[in-house]
Amino acid sequence: MKERDKLVQVKQAWARAGRLLTGRPDPDHALRLPPGQRLVTNWPVLDLGVQPDVPKAQWQLTVDGAVEQPLTLDWAAFMALPQMEDVSDIHCVTQWSRYDNRWQGVATTVLLAQARPLPAANHVILHGYDGYTTNVSLENFTEADCLLAHSHDGVPLTREHGAPVRLVIPRYYFWKSAKWIKRIELVAVDQPGFWEVRGYHNVGDPWTEERYG
Repeated sequence: MKERDKLVQVKQAWARAGRLLTGRPDPDHALRLPPGQRLVTNWPVLDLGVQPDVPKAQWQLTVDGAVEQPLTLDWAAFMALPQMEDVSDIHCVTQWSRYDNRWQGVATTVLLAQARPLPAANHVILHGYDGYTTNVSLENFTEADCLLAHSHDGVPLTREHGAPVRLVIPRYYFWKSAKWIKRIELVAVDQPGFWEVRGYHNVGDPWTEERYG
């Protein structure tokens, strides 16, 4: 816990100082690399100091809240859903970006088609097995390139990158793409998550430098 507390304190200090902000937003996405980012070819590992080991045999995903039909899927049921592949870039708020990540998994829209959101549902709260939470609008969650990924570049995700399943929302800073996903909760009223209540932006658009808010 001391390591986690230290990490949180450092990142809260970054938010207070506006670290990495360039003041040169690119709202039209004229450039592939968002402002203030640097391109990497490796895949850095960032977490809260906890990397839960969740065997596929014990993993479950719940979709509940403001839905007509709450779901609880085990690994077999999840893998039996229609699968998709998508190639996208990822952008971390800590300044690195990685191009052309090839993901395999289940589209968020496939899950919601089964759960059937109620008219009151406006936001999605994401819960990880590590206790992490983050929030996105329902509109952002259902973009065409959003998925629950089990594989990256043709191989299953590793534990440090969120195995067995993580969320991928490519158009926003990667803290919105919760690792070790266990629950997708639809709500009427927004509920800022772990980093959002600690000085980070509620939306997280890299091109408009929504690092902090």
